Amino acid sequence: MALEEICFPNNIRNIRLSRGMRMTALAKKSGLSLSAMSKVEKGVRRLKQSQLMQLCGILGCKLSDIFIKADDSKASLWKSEMQRRLVENETSGLKVFGAGIRILRRGLGKTIAQAAKDAKMTLSVYHKIEIGQREVYEREIDNLAKALGKTVDGMFKAIAELYNSGALAKQIDKAEERVREALTVGKSATGSDIGASIYGATVYDSVRKNLVPVYGTPEGKNLSFAKSDENMIALPAKLKNGGSVYAVRAPANRLGAMFPANSYLFVSPSLMPSAGDLAVVFEEDFEKIKPGAKASARVVMLKEDKSGNLIGVLTNPEEKIQIKNPKNRLHKVVQVVLE
Repeated sequence: MALEEICFPNNIRNIRLSRGMRMTALAKKSGLSLSAMSKVEKGVRRLKQSQLMQLCGILGCKLSDIFIKADDSKASLWKSEMQRRLVENETSGLKVFGAGIRILRRGLGKTIAQAAKDAKMTLSVYHKIEIGQREVYEREIDNLAKALGKTVDGMFKAIAELYNSGALAKQIDKAEERVREALTVGKSATGSDIGASIYGATVYDSVRKNLVPVYGTPEGKNLSFAKSDENMIALPAKLKNGGSVYAVRAPANRLGAMFPANSYLFVSPSLMPSAGDLAVVFEEDFEKIKPGAKASARVVMLKEDKSGNLIGVLTNPEEKIQIKNPKNRLHKVVQVVLE
């Protein structure tokens, strides 16, 4: 029996075990069946962005923790298996047959799910046939041909014609190229060092670009601020493609009843706020705050004093903050969102 395709190698099982959590509990909390959760941990089932973030919340880990690193033993095993599949049976009849089935199915405008249903197969089995990882048994041939609108002889003849024309070679090459790309741990699209060490960096980046780090959390009347991706939150749709943004948790009872409990402020470091705006003000220049280092900040309403200088105002209690070097110490709050 063919091995299942490893499409998303991950560290979920190790993290779960380190938390002393059973798979049944993780499956229940994440809303997945036990079978689906098992496939996720084995790396043979992909996850949606929302599911990835949900698992991070349940397991209490960072997004980057989910992905295995290049020096992990699991990475070596996964890479060896993918290499084996790449070089084994380059002219395999299963690859040719699967590529032919895929082209015929697409020619009918059918989805994989529709074709699997018409062929009376599970989606997993049908998919493995198309990618050349599973043989087709005699009892299955007739249903497969019918799903493609052909007789058995007609199906094999059509595949032979595709093969002779060279159309299947392109299809097979595309599949192999995807495997080769997966085997390469490249530089992360975000430019971060951590991305370059992660298997599945493309997946990491596709999720990461829709998330922003939570840099600030309330600490008394101030914010405890650190440039870290320890906690992440989904980026509001209106702010996508709007440049660099980070989030802070709103400090309760610091600006009257303006902020409900459990709300987040999304902040742009590239926009200079003006009088009337909400802003985050730092005690030191933002550029001097090193990644991971703790800094102090406040959320204020900006006003102008009699001299036209910006001051920060907190209304509970009434307090005014003189702002030094506003160009490097003020960031504009662009959106407030409830958790």
